[in-house]
Amino acid sequence: MNVVDSSAWLSYFAGDKYSDYFAKSIETIDELLVPSITITEVFKTILRQRDEEAALLATAHMEQGKVVSLDVELSVVAAYYGVEHGLPLADSIIYATAQKYNATLWTQDTDFKGLKDVKFHPR
Repeated sequence: MNVVDSSAWLSYFAGDKYSDYFAKSIETIDELLVPSITITEVFKTILRQRDEEAALLATAHMEQGKVVSLDVELSVVAAYYGVEHGLPLADSIIYATAQKYNATLWTQDTDFKGLKDVKFHPR
């Protein structure tokens, strides 16, 4: 199973020089878990940088994976990871989702560097 952090989604949608690194984890839909917070972050960024249509297209692509909503159990676990690893709120939710499903987390975000089951690729 794979969880793709917002930074990696944005790289993929931008088609930048790092997008190929994240492509397989994103395009293997049957193994893709999408924390709902990543949809928020990606939609907001694309809306700000481009327009609503582009943001909606990105969201539609993300929804092809299994969207994982934030519930009470995941919220509490995310809070523990946030304190333990010094993660910001959204990152702690994304990491908790990956850990809950024993998934690999794909990212460019240095907040995740060195954490268990994280595939980090610097920008």
